[in-house]
Amino acid sequence: MAQGRTVLGELEIDQVSKRYGEVVALDGMTFDVRAGELFGFVGSNGAGKTTTMRIALGVLAADSGQVRWNGEPITFETRRRIGYMPEERGLYPKMKVHDQLVYLAELHGMSTNAAHRSADNWIARLGLRDRSHDEVQKLSLGNQQRVQLAAALVHEPDVLVLDEPFSGLDPVAVDVMSQVLREKAASGVPVVFSSHQLDLVERLCDRVGIVRRGTLVACGPVDELRAGGDSKLVVDAPQAPAGWADHLPGVRSAHTSSGRTVVDLAPDGDDQVVLRAALDTGPVHEFSRQRPSLTELFRSVVTEESAA
Repeated sequence: MAQGRTVLGELEIDQVSKRYGEVVALDGMTFDVRAGELFGFVGSNGAGKTTTMRIALGVLAADSGQVRWNGEPITFETRRRIGYMPEERGLYPKMKVHDQLVYLAELHGMSTNAAHRSADNWIARLGLRDRSHDEVQKLSLGNQQRVQLAAALVHEPDVLVLDEPFSGLDPVAVDVMSQVLREKAASGVPVVFSSHQLDLVERLCDRVGIVRRGTLVACGPVDELRAGGDSKLVVDAPQAPAGWADHLPGVRSAHTSSGRTVVDLAPDGDDQVVLRAALDTGPVHEFSRQRPSLTELFRSVVTEESAA
């Protein structure tokens, strides 16, 4: 284990702003990632996710605001305790996998023996045993992604910051990486990762932050975010004629397929009006509310951004 290991705690991004000339990359970005938490960081391309991560790592300097770890500003020493996985490849292409991981572990303060043990462990965990003595440039993109994750984990970090870690992975590798991230969070490590694969974010994360134009516009547990979105009514009325719900008060739209109708009800609409209308057509086998998925919430945010 590396010397000077800190106590596991909270990563805080507090009112961080960054401009490039007239372009506002971040505008008061604020959120925290708690000990033992998987935090999903989602947004459109160019929304500010990578800039936020680079500032957290000290790769970029913020114009204002602060990044804190355990309540204290990030320093060089605490930065060494962060495991970072960039979206673009950050590996030495002509260096062999095992040698590279040992070298990176030692850079983060591990002894040579500990670095070798940790490299062997992560090579085995991530299914790279047969490739451990290959040059990185000779690996498939998916295996390069596995090595990139191993590089973020090899020094036993106290916090993980991962930029699009699932990009280019096959389903088996996605399962392996998901399990690794769950295990790290279960051990008390705060884990923040960005991804465009919102089904994975929804399945894995304790909380999610949605960023738009450099500002966090929604943040919370997935279930709470879904509950706050526009829900729809699902009505299974097999004898209902086509268009039965189209002109009901408060109904914005209704789509029927095989007797099952999904009704988009306005916030002030009365679901009992819909139920009575459905019962007037015959038996109703289902009448329930369908909460929006994370993907639907994200699309709503993107639509708002485009309309702004």
